[in-house]
Amino acid sequence: MADSPLPTEINIVTLNCWGLKYISKLRRERLLEIGRQLAIADPQPQIVALQECFCHEDYQTIRRETRYILPYGKFYFAGAFGGGLAILSKWPIEESTMFRYPLNGRPTAFWRGDWYVGKGVACAKIRYGPGPKHIIEVFNTHTHAPYESGPNDSYICHRTAQSWEISKLLRGAAERGHLVLGLGDFNMLPMSLEHQIITENAPVRDVWRVLHPDSSVGPAHHHAEKARGRPVPTAEYNILENCATSDGPFNTWRWLPKQQKKLGIGKPVVTVDPSTPDIRGKRLDYIFAGAGDVAANGGGWVVKRAAVGMMMRHPEHGCSLSDHFAVEATLKFVSLKDQQQQHPNNNNSPFSDDNQQHQTLKPTTTILNDAENHLIQTGTYLQEPSSQGTSIAEANTPAHDVGTHTDDHLSYTKQLLTFNSLPPRLPPSGYDQILSLIHKYVTRERSQLKWRAYHFFAWLGVSIGCLVAVWFVPRNFVAFILMLVSTLGLVGGTLDGLMSLLFFRSELRALKEYEFEILTAKALAEGKTPVVQQAGTEDDVDDGKQW
Repeated sequence: MADSPLPTEINIVTLNCWGLKYISKLRRERLLEIGRQLAIADPQPQIVALQECFCHEDYQTIRRETRYILPYGKFYFAGAFGGGLAILSKWPIEESTMFRYPLNGRPTAFWRGDWYVGKGVACAKIRYGPGPKHIIEVFNTHTHAPYESGPNDSYICHRTAQSWEISKLLRGAAERGHLVLGLGDFNMLPMSLEHQIITENAPVRDVWRVLHPDSSVGPAHHHAEKARGRPVPTAEYNILENCATSDGPFNTWRWLPKQQKKLGIGKPVVTVDPSTPDIRGKRLDYIFAGAGDVAANGGGWVVKRAAVGMMMRHPEHGCSLSDHFAVEATLKFVSLKDQQQQHPNNNNSPFSDDNQQHQTLKPTTTILNDAENHLIQTGTYLQEPSSQGTSIAEANTPAHDVGTHTDDHLSYTKQLLTFNSLPPRLPPSGYDQILSLIHKYVTRERSQLKWRAYHFFAWLGVSIGCLVAVWFVPRNFVAFILMLVSTLGLVGGTLDGLMSLLFFRSELRALKEYEFEILTAKALAEGKTPVVQQAGTEDDVDDGKQW
């Protein structure tokens, strides 16, 4: 390590592999091909974060394929079925840990699985040089999925809490002077509350928005995107400008079943017209990056390139390699000395918008009518090989990488100077919004705690009644029915009783800690002295009485 030259660029990839055992289709074949594509990728990745890689067998497969370019790796174990997180690296991993989110779904929603996989943050310290600050701290996560939407989203409190937790990890690593990378499937939309918590509570940048500040804030049908008054984007535009890694028409796993039947071994390749209107495509996958210790290192890391990757099809089955596409980025180390030599007499130029040289594509579609919506739903926009459509592999060629990178030294200087400002913080209104979510969710959880306790005692009484009734019924089959009802009811009631006694009380205490942290941060944002709870005061009471 001491004899190796320090890297001037770092290539990063994050990908949700969709590797659920027994559920994900063609899992082994797809993850094997993911490993192969990582091994031959250009530019060559140096840090890779994987999500939904639940099977250790699949992780080992990817490690075998990438062992020459990514010799170091860590598979993270968490929960009953594993967190599905893994980190691969060109450089040694000096330290790793798995941080579990305090708020992460509910065990009663067993069909969703978030609670059982033990979602959290896979943390790794990677040393790329001999100096004390030559460390990259990687935080790989897959946050709780948004199974609901709008005012009925009962998991929004969980996702904001998870964004808050990872933002604290990112902030702590940045304060240690290390280069910080937050990678993963965050299950959030750009500029949402969860997104703002991360970017305004930690000194990191969303690398895509650094190069594409006018990119979308959601799918075309989302209210925030509609408010911008933009036309419906094409599939190609959503990839190149909006980083739509999920739910777009280029991904075969988002096609209708009858469309997917056109794919398979020995079948012709089905391409997608790049001008297809993309109503549902959105960005869920992110790379957040810091600059490192600019003073100690004599410079910092800036965003050179960002792109959507892993869009190629499986060579035999013709399907996409995952139900998400990857996000790729290249960070470049920029020396302060070199920047001063580039612009010795132009101190104000880095802040001029005219100096931002990367190109911005413009949408080419118009508002859709009902007929066009029908075409999308029925798959009419899918093309046979003889058409003029663009295949998945073709859409990922360098020719389609327009506007995703910049070598402008003024842009680099501007990026570095943003880190000389005061640490970012959410505005007080943002904290009020979080507190409102907490209080709403606390009300729900207290109601659940109460009614599940009632359910337990009710079934306990019914079970005792059934056992007593067995002595008096004249027929055996009636006695059997009473015993069956008693047993099944008592089992269900006992589970609810344990939920009331253990899970909901634990979650309410986690919410109390979360609320206290938000109140403290809000006080600091308002320039006030944080109020610390004093032992032995009226505040030092059981959380059940407080709520």
